[in-house]
Amino acid sequence: MPLTLYAHPLSSYCQKVLIALYEHDVPFEFILLSPEQSENEAEFGKLWPIKLMPILVDGDRVIRESSIIIEHIDLNYANGPRLIPQDPKVALDVRFFDRVFDNHVMTHQQKIVFDFLRPEGAKDSYGVTGARERLDVAYAWLESVLSDGWSVGDRFSMADCAASPSLFYSSKTHAFAGRFPRLEAYLARLEARPSIARAREEAKPYWKFFPFAD
Repeated sequence: MPLTLYAHPLSSYCQKVLIALYEHDVPFEFILLSPEQSENEAEFGKLWPIKLMPILVDGDRVIRESSIIIEHIDLNYANGPRLIPQDPKVALDVRFFDRVFDNHVMTHQQKIVFDFLRPEGAKDSYGVTGARERLDVAYAWLESVLSDGWSVGDRFSMADCAASPSLFYSSKTHAFAGRFPRLEAYLARLEARPSIARAREEAKPYWKFFPFAD
């Protein structure tokens, strides 16, 4: 039975999982979550009432949360180098950077996007200012620790799956080009990765819905 991914191509956390699936060349069925696909939304809600994308269905198992989904893929469907190294000490570093990109980059850039979409009178300018300040702190720290390879050494990992959508979207909502050259170069390396380029290409039809699109 093939894997089934409930997701949307524009979603950052869905892209994170798609990159991992493409890295391991894992076949799967894609179920689009969109208001136009109400039957998919209803089934998704039954599988995960919290309704946060993505979820992966593998037989009778439902795997939720992007990092856990990637770990599941890595444990059961790895085709080539693992995205979470088997060396437990290196794996800790990968999981740490995965959390940095999700919690200290993506969370704050999403705050900016979601606030932009709020109606007048419901906006949170104070919160947006704080999100931009926190992004600058995260950018500066990443600039100080990133090498010329990937997030953790010279091996592509789950941390880079998380970094790709986080930095791609945050580069639009709170630009770092011209301010953090090492971070800018890292994003360029990510964008050149075939698995990432594929995920980005699949999101293009929906790019018009991102309020900070070029």
